[in-house]
Amino acid sequence: MKLEVQDFNNRIDKYVAENTDLTRSTVQRMIENGKILVNGKVTKVAYKTQMGDIIEITPEEVQDSHLEAEDIQLDIIYEDKDILVVNKQKGLVVHPGNGNPNGTLVNAVLNHCKGELSGIGGEARPGIVHRIDKDTSGLLIIAKNDKAHLDVSEQIKNHEVKKTYRALVRGVIKENNGTIDMPISRSKNDRTKMAVDKDGKNAVTHFTVLERFKDYTYIEVNIETGRTHQIRVHMSKIGYPIVGDSTYSNGKNPFGVEGQMLHSYKLEFTHPTTKKCMILEADIPNYFKNVLKKLRE
Repeated sequence: MKLEVQDFNNRIDKYVAENTDLTRSTVQRMIENGKILVNGKVTKVAYKTQMGDIIEITPEEVQDSHLEAEDIQLDIIYEDKDILVVNKQKGLVVHPGNGNPNGTLVNAVLNHCKGELSGIGGEARPGIVHRIDKDTSGLLIIAKNDKAHLDVSEQIKNHEVKKTYRALVRGVIKENNGTIDMPISRSKNDRTKMAVDKDGKNAVTHFTVLERFKDYTYIEVNIETGRTHQIRVHMSKIGYPIVGDSTYSNGKNPFGVEGQMLHSYKLEFTHPTTKKCMILEADIPNYFKNVLKKLRE
């Protein structure tokens, strides 16, 4: 994978992390191991980029992982030798982290794929190209090899993967559709949250009203960018927080729902090998349908 630098005086680890799906710590490790070159030469983590620099990224080999394969049921929407697309259930964490050493989607995928996964995401995130929150359900692409991982990552970076969500929000939205264009960054007041910030990264969310109820609105959402918690932050900011979201609203609802009512409903992308247009859908989960049924009654 190659990147041509479009700005200057930016730390290389920060630049690569912002322009790929690699974490900054992974980038730093790869630089130290000579897996990231600048203009064909090894570099240092503190190197400041220059306009026109060519950054070459060599995928890391999959290491023997301490992660255990676990027999966790997967709802598989599509699978071939290059990719796996799953409908992640609500409450399932995507990859291990603090407080979630196991019982994650990664553990389930390790069991299903028997080690045939991309290693670009590092030891803790084999095959993971993009993520959705623990309490967001729906479609997620898993890469089975590095070639597929790099291709899909490039599509995501270039906003060529169309992501469509369904959500139930509090309040009645009067407009039939709208666009929220507000930059997002880590909250200065609470580092566990994200927030709208004029100095943050560009974030664009489009929504369309599907159905209105007395105190709620059922919407479809498309995102141009994939910032952390983007839909949740944007909808809360304009006064229509997602039902059940305990982080960006009070989380209260008369339906007893835990976690946000947000579902990754559709993915449209180009297959990394066949180059065919892939359009995959996963219907909203049963609990979501039951809430809508109550509202209609």
